[in-house]
Amino acid sequence: MKKRFFAIAILTMLLTSCASREKIVYYQDIKNLSSSENKTYEPLLKPDDLLMIFISAPDPEAAAPFNLSTVSLAGNTGSGLSNVENSGGQVRYQTYLIDSNGYIQFPIVGNIKLGGLTREAALLSIKTSLKKYIQEPIVNLRILNYKVTVQGEVVRPGVFNILTERVTLPEAISMAGDMTIYGKRDNVLIIREVDGVRTSNFVDMTKSDFINSPFYYLSQNDLIVVEPNKTRVNSSVVGPNISVIISSLSLLITVVALLVR
Repeated sequence: MKKRFFAIAILTMLLTSCASREKIVYYQDIKNLSSSENKTYEPLLKPDDLLMIFISAPDPEAAAPFNLSTVSLAGNTGSGLSNVENSGGQVRYQTYLIDSNGYIQFPIVGNIKLGGLTREAALLSIKTSLKKYIQEPIVNLRILNYKVTVQGEVVRPGVFNILTERVTLPEAISMAGDMTIYGKRDNVLIIREVDGVRTSNFVDMTKSDFINSPFYYLSQNDLIVVEPNKTRVNSSVVGPNISVIISSLSLLITVVALLVR
């Protein structure tokens, strides 16, 4: 009888020690995180950003020349880099692609540099350029191709279009269906391009201090890669369940050996 109790105790210990909370749970030290001021986040405009810019003014006729309209050809399946894709013959307004030097070519005004500016700074720059032609111009600007990519050990990897121009790392992971049980939560890779230079950055999502890091809010075109843990890597050689089977067999043999003694 004592041997059976001893075997059951060992079995319980082995089962409860299989999973490590430190490797699975997000924000483990959130209670220790000091309160911080909620800072306003604005993405920087970058080359290859596709912008919708609409100009209005108290005098609509004065603003009209700055809002070039375009109609997509029927059956157009292109990427839409110069036009917003149109359906049903509806007129859309011209869009503007920031070139490699950070400039857009704007009607009448000519070149305006927007690359490297925040949205507010870009609005101010366009308004300043328009004041030569329009009194009290009103500028509406939006990034049309704002997206992030999530790869690796998540339920639904893919490219996600962002409508709000602001997204956090946890939100992006959630849009991908969260990490699988095999995802390394303490070593999430974020590949980001800044001023033409790609950087590789690693975030530990089991610690709450990343909330105050530069990588809590994502930038447009960020690539998030969730690395597989050792269990996934090892199981990829002979099958996804072999490591579990081996562990179960080893545990069963140990228990049987203890019971038959």
